[in-house]
Amino acid sequence: MEGAPPIRFGNAPCSWGTLEGVGQGVPYPQMLDELKEAGYEGSELGDYGYMPTDPVLLREEFQKRGLVLLGAFEGVYLREVSEHAPGEARALRTARLMAALADLDPEWKPLLVLSDEHSRDPYRFHHAGRIHPGEGLSPEEWRVVARGVKRIATSVREAVGLETVFHFHAASFVETPEEIETLVELTGIPLVFDTGHYLFGSGRVEGEVVLEGLRRLASWVRYVHLKDVDPRVAEEARRRGWNYLEALRNGLFTELGRGAIDFGQVFALLKELGYRGFATVEQDVLPGMGTPKESALRSRAYLRRVTGW
Repeated sequence: MEGAPPIRFGNAPCSWGTLEGVGQGVPYPQMLDELKEAGYEGSELGDYGYMPTDPVLLREEFQKRGLVLLGAFEGVYLREVSEHAPGEARALRTARLMAALADLDPEWKPLLVLSDEHSRDPYRFHHAGRIHPGEGLSPEEWRVVARGVKRIATSVREAVGLETVFHFHAASFVETPEEIETLVELTGIPLVFDTGHYLFGSGRVEGEVVLEGLRRLASWVRYVHLKDVDPRVAEEARRRGWNYLEALRNGLFTELGRGAIDFGQVFALLKELGYRGFATVEQDVLPGMGTPKESALRSRAYLRRVTGW
């Protein structure tokens, strides 16, 4: 990776309250303006339809602000074969839109961020953050998931030349460290390493778990999401049996530097591992929770302190 650009920082609509169909935050022009004002270089797309779906207009919105389109999240219920074709169609729709902005930055092309659809299975939704061995997929179900992942990634690459990365996620069937490793072993797909989802999905609260996971999965990490976890909320969620949405509403994913994860150590390790590319702040707030612009500014200030950015 010699000569590659250093780590760069982005943010995403979920930090402004627009979150995978759960909530609608501020209008996208305000969100992009505030993201730019806070000093971030790029943004993810957010839910399809939140930003313009006309590629010419979308390109103008990013270009006039000097922003990079980092990628877009697409959840597919991968354990069901019948969901693969509709999921592929949604992924291609999003990928074709992103492809119109693929030349905005010479060092970065937007990524299709694929995930197993979270919160759809009742058991996983109600037991997020406390999944035990034996509560996951059967070998045959894993084969179905792997086929779906490879099918969608291949279609996106062949259609528009963009790369697909996999996002493990709480309340999905790829949540725990063991499940993540099974997924990459079966598919060979690169990962988005989400610090908050990794920690919560591990069933633990010590920030060192994130460093352990990064080291173990280093060869698969293509992209990084920065999310902190409030250990008190995580413990209370497990003790009281909160579902995933209840944990979110109670502030599970807190601002960077206010939770269990030492991001100074995270970035030291990323540097050691030779990571180059974007690291994107994703606080996952819901409408009415906090003040997004101020939160983005505080996260930026924290990142500057611990990374020199």
